[in-house]
Amino acid sequence: MYLFSLKAKLALIILSLFISFDVDCKWISHSFEVMGTQSTIEFEVPSEKIAPKTLQLVIDEMHRIDALMSPFKPTSELSKINRLASTTPIHISKELYDLLVKSADFSKLTEGAFDISFSSVGYLYDYRNSVKPTQKQIENLKKNINYRSIRLNKKNQTVKFLQPLVKIDLGGIAKGYAVDQCIQILKDNGVVNAYVSAGGDSRIIGKKDNRLWYIGIKHPRDKKRLLVNLPLEEVSISTSGDYERFFEKDGVRYHHIIDPKTGDSARGLQSVTILAPSSTTADALSTSVFVLGLNKGLKLVNGLADTSAILVDSQGRLHYSDDIARLE
Repeated sequence: MYLFSLKAKLALIILSLFISFDVDCKWISHSFEVMGTQSTIEFEVPSEKIAPKTLQLVIDEMHRIDALMSPFKPTSELSKINRLASTTPIHISKELYDLLVKSADFSKLTEGAFDISFSSVGYLYDYRNSVKPTQKQIENLKKNINYRSIRLNKKNQTVKFLQPLVKIDLGGIAKGYAVDQCIQILKDNGVVNAYVSAGGDSRIIGKKDNRLWYIGIKHPRDKKRLLVNLPLEEVSISTSGDYERFFEKDGVRYHHIIDPKTGDSARGLQSVTILAPSSTTADALSTSVFVLGLNKGLKLVNGLADTSAILVDSQGRLHYSDDIARLE
């Protein structure tokens, strides 16, 4: 116990020394790798004394969620589900159970465009090595992509797969959830002005030096350009695009946003940005709208309260949800 406490104190001292170079006008900024992407934390320091501890709490939370929900870590609770849930109901933590319930809710809302069982085929794609499943593999496994095959039992807090080869992946919602959790930690520690991001998912609270935050959306075909730079406050932003994890083969782009109906990469859009009250919601909706495509995606967003969208179609043209279009 003493050794753990000593290690924790040393970690905070080292972190304090490291971040002291990033403190500017009582602001702290720190970036690190987690959940297979880069995460950034920026917040105004309510007290310089608690700043290193507060930052470490947020960093630890990101790594905790990654350890719980990563499909790539054999020791994660999600990996345990993928190994065993096809044979027997698996009792899981309330936190993971609640996120599976929320995922099912988004599946129903989007009529299956959001489906965490996409991984039943999606796990065969290797974007680093330009590997994709054969059409025969897709056809054989595609029937396992069905959110209705994930049986949740609230009373026993268990999950069971109704098909033998189902695999799930929370890549379309977990990073957004992690951002929300980290924002809550900052709030609990007295922070009122902050920005937290994990890959394409971010959330802002308060303001930046008494001004609105400016959040840039990447151009999907030009890394050096921003599509738009939005003045925002108190909102979550999630961007899903075909340009982050992809490869091209025979003139076809294969990327990580899988259409549950086909087992293949969704096509028709290059990028979707969603603005919503929570990062969990924005994350799930950006994936869903990308799969739904231009017309169905905008129809979904236009029917939701406090939700906005910016879409880039396959030709690079911009499209907006009705609330944004009215501002032009």
